[in-house]
Amino acid sequence: MVGNMNTLKPNWFSETCDMWPGATFSFEVKELLHEEKSPYQQIHVFDTTHLGKVLVLDGIIQCTQKDEFSYQEMISFLPLCCHKNPEKVLIVGGGDGGVAREVAKHPKVKEIVQVEIDAKVIEVSKKYLPFMAVGFESEKLTLHVGDGFEFLKNHTAEFDVIITDSSDPIGPAVHLFEENYFTLMKKALKPGGIVCSQAGTVWNDLDLVTSTLRYCKNQFAVAAYAYASVPTYPSGQIGFVVGSLDKDAKLDTPLLVFSREDEKAMNLRYYNSEVHKAAFTLPTFVKYQLA
Repeated sequence: MVGNMNTLKPNWFSETCDMWPGATFSFEVKELLHEEKSPYQQIHVFDTTHLGKVLVLDGIIQCTQKDEFSYQEMISFLPLCCHKNPEKVLIVGGGDGGVAREVAKHPKVKEIVQVEIDAKVIEVSKKYLPFMAVGFESEKLTLHVGDGFEFLKNHTAEFDVIITDSSDPIGPAVHLFEENYFTLMKKALKPGGIVCSQAGTVWNDLDLVTSTLRYCKNQFAVAAYAYASVPTYPSGQIGFVVGSLDKDAKLDTPLLVFSREDEKAMNLRYYNSEVHKAAFTLPTFVKYQLA
């Protein structure tokens, strides 16, 4: 089982999944805007009473209009602000356009390449989630529809930063949580390159977080786990593994610090340099598990 819909009462959606057994997250639906089965996954888009538009893939919430910015900003600016000159960026996944929207804001980024496997997610996001899909309109962006894993096999020493915005490690995203993937990313980076990948939450699957960070550490000179608050994700948190080929990199200390004027101009609502530093400060049980 991946995820399914349960009717708690009329017009309610309930997310359930084997990855977080014994619990659900539910929201009230105003309207089902879209439903279809792509070659890769089941796609739903809802308009809700309190969360705005919501994208659901295989029964699992991917983003809600209310809080998507915290995830998009953190997975983008954690690696970008740790790199000395992130001119060329690869995004793997991110079919809703949110990560592209944020990466395009960074003043040093000149070129963005994005590889998304499911063309239907892109199409649906452009129609129903324009506040995120605006990322596809950036002149910096070149978009490819295809398998990111396969794409990386054909690119060597090309990117400064690689960001992997994947769904959970089930379905089409399962290979993005394996060590072979981190090996491929390492080869695709220029010297001193940085990666950042969605890595799950410690509250629901600490073993997954541990293994994903271990794979990253095996390939990168420096690696660490950070997290952000996203109320509509399981446990209200989501984490990221960040890895750098630069042995002197300090991942918890941004090299580029935005001023208040920068934050306003870039429409940043979650990320700032203080949040960046705090994101790597872990609870005691996590700190020793990941050490």
